[in-house]
Amino acid sequence: MTCKSALVALSGGVDSAVCALLLQEQGVRIEGAVLEFSPVHTGAVEAAKKCADTLGIPLHIVRCHEAFERDVILPFAESYYAGRTPNPCVVCNPRVKFRLLCETADTLGLEGIATGHYAAVVRCGDRWAVQRAQNVKRDQSYMLYRLTQDQLSRLLLPLEAMPKEEVRALAARHALPCADAPDSQEICFVEDGDYASYLERRFGPSRAGNFLAPDGSPCGKHRGILHYTVGQRKGLGLSLGEPVFIRRIDAETGDIALGTDALYKEAALSDCVWMPFPEPPGLVRVQAKIRSQARLADALLTPLPGGRAQIVFDTPQHAPAPGQSCVVYDGSGLVLGGGFIEADS
Repeated sequence: MTCKSALVALSGGVDSAVCALLLQEQGVRIEGAVLEFSPVHTGAVEAAKKCADTLGIPLHIVRCHEAFERDVILPFAESYYAGRTPNPCVVCNPRVKFRLLCETADTLGLEGIATGHYAAVVRCGDRWAVQRAQNVKRDQSYMLYRLTQDQLSRLLLPLEAMPKEEVRALAARHALPCADAPDSQEICFVEDGDYASYLERRFGPSRAGNFLAPDGSPCGKHRGILHYTVGQRKGLGLSLGEPVFIRRIDAETGDIALGTDALYKEAALSDCVWMPFPEPPGLVRVQAKIRSQARLADALLTPLPGGRAQIVFDTPQHAPAPGQSCVVYDGSGLVLGGGFIEADS
């Protein structure tokens, strides 16, 4: 997509600042927006102000504490207390971040929106889809799979083919204050990265229970289900004479079942969304990504009624955790869609 004007999401980091710089150099009229999601984001707001001043562009501060609490933090907490492992960015992007960027751009009379994500947006007939970045090591297409068609139709992603080193070098050449800023953390509202302590401070302890050995017998107590995730091996505090992994977390009983591996041949998906088509026409050969840092895995996807799907992996995969997203691609790196992992078998 080409456009004459765009609203750039500035986070105070180097990627978003260089995104704005590149669009400026292309002759796009840009303005900046920084989303203050919660009280811990005030530092990001100040950093974004410095970037905007250096770039010489207006900056709009969008305070969205209530929407972020309702649409991101509370579902994040509910998921962990239900024994799941959520990814808050996947939920935030369509519901809060990109929705507010589009609304703010409309208010300002700007055509497009732009972010510093490493991915591409491509046209597929009368629809839009996300494509994996040429810079595969930095690819963030997984995080964008739930964006709506309207959001995609306006989205500019100028960093798609750039190595991170080149991004930082460009920022340094233009004396951007964020040139050496560290990469952002995944859970932006948990300052120290300790999500379990954050949740317990805000919402109280989660259900405690027993670890169940591979033979089903109780083999020890645990601290509460939100401290654990499917596939976890370290930090269990157990000595069973062989390595064990978490295979299942039962939120109703508090029991955590262990096994000698955490390999799964298939998984069920719910709340699926699709990009190049309203829904898959039938069985589809795909490459699946079961978490943001996982490798692509060859698989067969079967669409089911009610926005569900079943995915069968050619090779069993380690720990497709309930609550995480399974994002599926075609062989060229085009995002076909995905959904939330619900069950294993």
